[in-house]
Amino acid sequence: MDGTTLQEIAHARALELPASGMEWPFGPGAEVAKVLGRMFLLLTEVTGEHVVVLKAEPRDAEVLRAMHPEITPGYHMNKRHWITLHPGGALEAEFVRELVTDSYLLVVESLPRARRPVDPATFLAAESGA
Repeated sequence: MDGTTLQEIAHARALELPASGMEWPFGPGAEVAKVLGRMFLLLTEVTGEHVVVLKAEPRDAEVLRAMHPEITPGYHMNKRHWITLHPGGALEAEFVRELVTDSYLLVVESLPRARRPVDPATFLAAESGA
């Protein structure tokens, strides 16, 4: 998929998630999705390429980078905790949506329980109607 489509899928998914919103704290060209003030997604351009930067568990990030050449360490982020999705590879739309959701849930887990917009342990089951 091309970079515009990659970002559109990630952007749409981010806006579907409870208590999330988009901001431009770094100026034009760097759109950020936050949940209750905490960043979980960055849409930007790197060397002319539209990319998506997401939070990930360090072990998951390693596996994802090993399995997918279009996933690299997070651009301008902590390389252990963030990944960058690049266009042009074999990433499927549903997989991108899952990675955005995982990033969101990692941030929600770090919030105080009383402030969490969803229960990270049951969100996916509740969302699928199971």
